[in-house]
Amino acid sequence: MELAFYLSGLVAVLATLGVITGTSPVHSVVYLIVSLIAVALVFFALGAPFAGALEIIVYAGAIMVLFVFVVMMLNLRSDTRTDQPWLHPRQWLGPATLALVLLVAIMVLLARGSPGTLIDGELLTARSVALTLFGPWLMVVELSAILLLAALVTASHVGRRNNPLHKRKRGGNP
Repeated sequence: MELAFYLSGLVAVLATLGVITGTSPVHSVVYLIVSLIAVALVFFALGAPFAGALEIIVYAGAIMVLFVFVVMMLNLRSDTRTDQPWLHPRQWLGPATLALVLLVAIMVLLARGSPGTLIDGELLTARSVALTLFGPWLMVVELSAILLLAALVTASHVGRRNNPLHKRKRGGNP
């Protein structure tokens, strides 16, 4: 378990450095996916399989799909040649190597076969997470939901094309 934890932590740090130092948005997204999967494997190694599964489903699954769509829609490169540098195999060597290290760490975890338990010996299930979140942490969950709703309404208002604030700035009458 310790080997899987340290390998996953190392991969998470290296992949995050790849995100920060990447020059191509596509490469940064690929490194970010590897980093999020490595963090999920850290959760698995610590004995929190539910948190690891949520990390993969929510972040590496849903959010990363949105990032890929944004990169595709922005079309950051104006040239349409087929000889683009991100198509070369040497550009994929870093993420592929880090993913291979994660595969080794997963194999180590599976070979040990130890059940996912927390530090105090309690199995982390969806029920225990729900009882914790909606028990003593209910106010924090509700406040964060209100904050996210306010951010959604603000982003919707700012992003409208016929925003009255934009018309005033252009010189139109209020």
